[in-house]
Amino acid sequence: MRPNGWHLTEDLDDFLTRAWDFLCSRPAAHTTPLTAIEKLRTRGGGGAPTQAGSTVFGWLVEDGAVRAVLLRPPTGRLTLTALSPGQADSLAAHLAGSGPRPCGVLSDDETVTAFAGAWRRHTGAAAVRSWGARLHRLGTLTPPRSLPPGRGRVVGDREHGQLMRWCREFAADVGEAVTIDAESWAGTRFAEKRYTFWETPDGTPVSMAGANPLVGGQVRIDPVYTPAGQRGRGYAAAVTTEVTRAALAAGAAEVVLFTDPANRTSNAVYRRLGYVPLADFCAYDFTHAGRHPQASGRRGAEGARYGH
Repeated sequence: MRPNGWHLTEDLDDFLTRAWDFLCSRPAAHTTPLTAIEKLRTRGGGGAPTQAGSTVFGWLVEDGAVRAVLLRPPTGRLTLTALSPGQADSLAAHLAGSGPRPCGVLSDDETVTAFAGAWRRHTGAAAVRSWGARLHRLGTLTPPRSLPPGRGRVVGDREHGQLMRWCREFAADVGEAVTIDAESWAGTRFAEKRYTFWETPDGTPVSMAGANPLVGGQVRIDPVYTPAGQRGRGYAAAVTTEVTRAALAAGAAEVVLFTDPANRTSNAVYRRLGYVPLADFCAYDFTHAGRHPQASGRRGAEGARYGH
């Protein structure tokens, strides 16, 4: 183990060797870095090269053990695991002195607040809140007493056009400015998920849910979407139940999802299914005097999207 303090690398394998056990120690709370790392690992063939080359990874050693980690992707926005105020200050001092400098930060509310304050003290940068969401984890799955007519089924290759259309509609609903088409699909956050449709008895899809790959013992459900004309009929609850069951069957010890705290309808649906709030998360963008906040991502940074 390296000496106490923050350590940075662009070598994904080195990072995983040192930080993997820590990340898996709290799989639900660490869903965002776990999912992001899995995408880098699979796209890069399991090593550190091309896809991870411009992503910076970091870990904090205290008393000979890893206590926290960070990711800084090419977008420039830091993703942090939970930090104490002192740990946040030490990270801000480290990055202000030797870089790389972030253009924003995403983590649980307390960590983001602590780091934003420390970053301002060390650099003078102001922080502008750009996104917030509530992380839920599954307690005991409680399926609806009565499911709507129809069934859930995995989305096939021939339905990719409809899948992309619904992902575009979902992105518009939550305020994401993204391009989703056949050419851009592989580079969007919507790729590399397993999608399920809920369809009516005549075979018409009426709702969808995606699930990220199982990694570190957790699966994050994202996105959940029902077109406006089909809402209020129990389709979202039905398709979420389907993907939750699939995640548990695949071996997930934790199944999680993010919601918009202001969306009472979706929050109530997930509570009835057995999901319980775990923590509130948010993102800030940083700006210096005379400059606008840098665009470190769309509304709803990776790992935090809302369901309908």
